[in-house]
Amino acid sequence: MNFAELSNDIFSRAVVDYHKTDNVDAPIHNPYTQGTIEYDLYLKNWIDVVQWHLEDIIRNPEIDPVEALALKRRIDKSNQDRTDLVERIDSYFWEKYSVIKPLEGACINTESPAWAIDRLSILHVKIYHMTEQVERVDVSAEQHDKCLQKLAILKEQLHDMTSSISQLLEDYQAGRRIMKVYRQMKMYNDPNLNPVLYGKK
Repeated sequence: MNFAELSNDIFSRAVVDYHKTDNVDAPIHNPYTQGTIEYDLYLKNWIDVVQWHLEDIIRNPEIDPVEALALKRRIDKSNQDRTDLVERIDSYFWEKYSVIKPLEGACINTESPAWAIDRLSILHVKIYHMTEQVERVDVSAEQHDKCLQKLAILKEQLHDMTSSISQLLEDYQAGRRIMKVYRQMKMYNDPNLNPVLYGKK
């Protein structure tokens, strides 16, 4: 089993595990050993599926404004946790592939491998919830068919992304691509870089 296939298995397990309670406040019971890449992949998908539901909740037109602000803060923190975790996964790839001597003419990919894995994780969340929509019995035939078409596209995308990520990692291993990571230099969370925050000092 290659890394993309391993990721698919873990993401599928995590999204199903979350929906056993379907509660954004449910504690995570990560079945993998902390410090392993498997642990990080499971945690990555758990963050994604919780945030998916937080985004649903905050769009309730009747939500209390105070509750909405608290949710917005929670979503902001979730986004930062997600970014930090992606960078940790990239560190795993960096340690693995930075020792590979690139071939002449080797190129740089448009995104780091962990950001591709990030999109793969979110895709699993989309597929789970689009499947729920397909299985609804309280919708019109037209809506059902539209959701069925969307689900087919998402599954095709899953196949293509799995193949593409596998090929990308093979290219790193063979030296056909250069392993390079740029850290996310987000400014709005930094009190020294966000003018709204440092202006209040």
